[in-house]
Amino acid sequence: MFQPPPPPPSGSATTTNHNQHSVHPTPLSIQGSTALVPVNSNANNVNAQDSVQDEGFAQAQAIVQHSQKLQDELHMLGMKIKQHEDNLNRMNTQRSKLDDLILHLQATIGKFESSSTPKPKISNADNTHPTGDEDVNKQIMKHEKSAAGIFCQLKTRHGTQASNLQLTKDVVGIVATLGKVEDDNLSRLLSEYLGLEYMLAIVCRTYEGVEALQVYDNDGSINKCSGLHGLGASIGRALDGRFQVICLESLRLYPGKYVVDDPQRKLDILNPRLPNGESPAGFLGFAVNMINVDSSNLFCVTPGGYGLRETLFYNLFSRLQVYTTRAEMIQALPCISDGALSLDGGIVRSCGVFSLGNREDVNVRFPRPETSKGPVNQNETVRQMEDMKLQREKILEELKRERTLLDVAKFNFKKMKNEFVKYLAHSNSYATLAQTTR
Repeated sequence: MFQPPPPPPSGSATTTNHNQHSVHPTPLSIQGSTALVPVNSNANNVNAQDSVQDEGFAQAQAIVQHSQKLQDELHMLGMKIKQHEDNLNRMNTQRSKLDDLILHLQATIGKFESSSTPKPKISNADNTHPTGDEDVNKQIMKHEKSAAGIFCQLKTRHGTQASNLQLTKDVVGIVATLGKVEDDNLSRLLSEYLGLEYMLAIVCRTYEGVEALQVYDNDGSINKCSGLHGLGASIGRALDGRFQVICLESLRLYPGKYVVDDPQRKLDILNPRLPNGESPAGFLGFAVNMINVDSSNLFCVTPGGYGLRETLFYNLFSRLQVYTTRAEMIQALPCISDGALSLDGGIVRSCGVFSLGNREDVNVRFPRPETSKGPVNQNETVRQMEDMKLQREKILEELKRERTLLDVAKFNFKKMKNEFVKYLAHSNSYATLAQTTR
């Protein structure tokens, strides 16, 4: 390194000619001379790397923050979608309940109208239709050589003692005597639908009761001296032809639930819906729920503890629907699976099977309930139904608005999601480029 020359010793003098100038050497300045400043290249490299790292960290932090912001916005949109979906589910449940109530009131009004509207006369026997239990028994006993006629004769002659006989102790009754129908026209239609053969069917609790009604000899022929055949012969009414016996414990049980707090334990069957989701016009209800069952037969009739509605009548009628008119019934064909009836005489036996021609009068019908009363206030029922229809219209408007809001929320969610995916892809590309340039 350059060193300036040392100063002269103190007290010494330099003798020169007085004509010569005195010489005082001036030290060279090294400030500002880059050529002479030592340079540390390692320190410069570290500073540059620190600067790059700081810039990369700031960029990464910005990416994370923006990514979190997009995620938060997506989460909020997702919560909005769920809220709208919950609102739709709640409103659809309310609409379904209103539909059921409206159908129930329509059925009530339909019964009012059916009872007050004159019915076409089928035959002279139409004027002698049964209205009480005694009338039904008389109609059954007119079929003297039937199993039901013989059974009713036995009960009439021996009263309660008949139920203690080995032959009849397992018998619940005759189909026509085990249910009651408030409307005469509906009763006639249900009797026609079942036919005389099943209206006169004997109902037993167990298969042992079925076996007791008919005994066979060793060769497989019927023993005419035992069972109902022997009973008929003993009273001078030989049993003629076949007869139907229904064994309750062997029947297919109704698999669903019951209407809550209903004293008749009606079956909670889902009401029909057209392909557009609407209830079919004129639908009054299911035949199985239009049968009034005596309270003693609502529970514990079978060994398994079941009543007649979910066993006997469910197997006889299944999900048979009842409509006000034949035209309305035909319009509802897309949602009819187990047949239908209309109060003006239309019958659909099953999918694709129609009963045409004149109505047939079956002189054994279901009786009326003893406590059956006429309509207390039909106008009040109509008013209630109109109020419920207004509520339903309001809910439909709210449903329409909620669906629009849901569609908008889903559109925004999809748009934001696409932006988020693109941003993540761009961020990954930046990270890859940063790695390769280090």
